Amino acid sequence: MRRIGVLAGVALVAIAGAGAVWALRHRPLDLPVARAEQDVPVRVFGLGTMEARVTSRIGFEVAGTLVAVLADHGDRVVAGQVLARLNPTAQQARVARSTAGLQSAEAQQLRVAAALERAAAQAQQKRSLANRRRELAARGNASVEVAELAETEAVIAAADLAVARADLAVARAALADAQAGLLAEQTTLARHSLAAPYDALVVGRQREPGTALAPGEVVFTLVDAASLWALAYVDEGRAGQIREGQPAKLRLRSLPGEAFVARVIRIGLESDRVTEERRIHARCETCPPQIVLGEQVQLEIETGRLPTARLVPETAVEGFDGATGRVWTIETGALRRREVRFIARTLDARLALDPTLPEALAVVTQVSGAMQEGRAARPR
Repeated sequence: MRRIGVLAGVALVAIAGAGAVWALRHRPLDLPVARAEQDVPVRVFGLGTMEARVTSRIGFEVAGTLVAVLADHGDRVVAGQVLARLNPTAQQARVARSTAGLQSAEAQQLRVAAALERAAAQAQQKRSLANRRRELAARGNASVEVAELAETEAVIAAADLAVARADLAVARAALADAQAGLLAEQTTLARHSLAAPYDALVVGRQREPGTALAPGEVVFTLVDAASLWALAYVDEGRAGQIREGQPAKLRLRSLPGEAFVARVIRIGLESDRVTEERRIHARCETCPPQIVLGEQVQLEIETGRLPTARLVPETAVEGFDGATGRVWTIETGALRRREVRFIARTLDARLALDPTLPEALAVVTQVSGAMQEGRAARPR
């Protein structure tokens, strides 16, 4: 009898334990659900670098030896400021020779012009003489031979005048050629000085005095400080709502604790076919005092704000395809699976439910292994 009593007690304990386990497994779950939030910002994230829209690698258009470098890395220069010079001695000699040639051409033109005036005077005098002798011959006061000789001399003088005029045209052409030659040599001499093409920041100095340079060899790298911008790459799946003019926050890797106000100014028209990312350019409106080209940046672009939204973490959504996904809901006190639509995704990986979804429908925001279809649940 005693043994039977012990066995009965064990059975009762087992039944009680099984009942407790059943009750634990089937008791209503208290689950967090999405609540309405006000004025929810929708942002997308991009990672990229600081760049400059206007970058110039400048050098001399002529060959020569570098004798002076007048700017250095980090300097701010203004348009037209001389940055470097080549040895001008040989070119100055060419300019002097061209100047002498120009003076010679000017003197030659003066000489030919004087000869033209003389030929013109002689031609007029010969023509007048020929006309008088022809009149005298017609009245019988002079022989015909004398009149014909005077006419011949007038024709020869006219020919000499034409030659003088041609000589003047040649002299004028020679003078123009000398002027052009001098201008070319002076232009080449001017190219022995390297000037800033615009107001710029010197970010690189590639050559030092004494270096023999070939035409086009880079001496300085300049950027237009006003054209600095961030180039960020944004996943195509999140870039659809980005528009030019939208506000953004820019963070530099060297200043991770500071956020600078920026604005989207350009959206690339061609995505990267490998990474499937879109190029977004943003310019900071409050920039740090020193920007380093190529520095890594993080860009947060605000694409809009939701006046009211219920947000569900992506971890609580199954099969999210960018627009729809399956969530757990509490309906009439029991768990159900439901396909829902989302209208936005926030930067902290939460999805905004479609506002047409009934507000009374409780959407679970935290998934656990104890959840199963039909199990009792209460929102909290």
